Amino acid sequence: MSAKPNQVVVDCKGHLLGRLCSIIAKELLNGKGVVLVRTEDMLMSGSLYRAKLKYAAFKRKRTNSNPRHGPFHERAPAKITWRTIRGMVPHKTPRGAAALDRLKCFEGIPHPYDRKKRMVIPAALKVLRLRPERRFCKLGDLSSAYGWKHQALVGKLEAARKVKSDAFFKKKSAAQKALKEATKSAKVSAEDAKILEAAASEPRKSPKNVEILGVRARRCRERGRA
Repeated sequence: MSAKPNQVVVDCKGHLLGRLCSIIAKELLNGKGVVLVRTEDMLMSGSLYRAKLKYAAFKRKRTNSNPRHGPFHERAPAKITWRTIRGMVPHKTPRGAAALDRLKCFEGIPHPYDRKKRMVIPAALKVLRLRPERRFCKLGDLSSAYGWKHQALVGKLEAARKVKSDAFFKKKSAAQKALKEATKSAKVSAEDAKILEAAASEPRKSPKNVEILGVRARRCRERGRA
């Protein structure tokens, strides 16, 4: 499990659920691979009480003859997010099914995505899209109220990850600072300075040009042998 070149890792913390999912659905249909992390910290407009009422109404929707036939009421934040995006994608067509295959949703930030660059989507951020006096709630709190049992565990793992990440960042910053100071204090002799200046002024040969020159040289040798 590793991030692919055409894959974007999005940190869901502080984003509004509906706005983020609509943007992600469009990107998936355009061929982009998307990984959503920290889905438990996603926000929803409206109070937690209101969100519970809506989820309770959703839970009452079932198949009368056999409830095992669906609809299925997901409890985990990652699954709720996945199902929300599924509703915005034509998932019964080959194009929509392929788009959903490019989506991954996680609670917390598992390996290897804890070492990847994470993005935010300004058009879906709560601080930019919701008035300050409006009520909101966390998706993780709603999930926990309806049977998701891993909120404490994910919080514990996230705390450990943040400690490790902070130590890595401090080590990286110290290394960059040391390199900068060493570069400033480095002394180059006059002879070396001339060589470096000459190398910098020389036009660089692109790999394509080098390949063309190699083909021409090979043809000249073949003609000489003939």
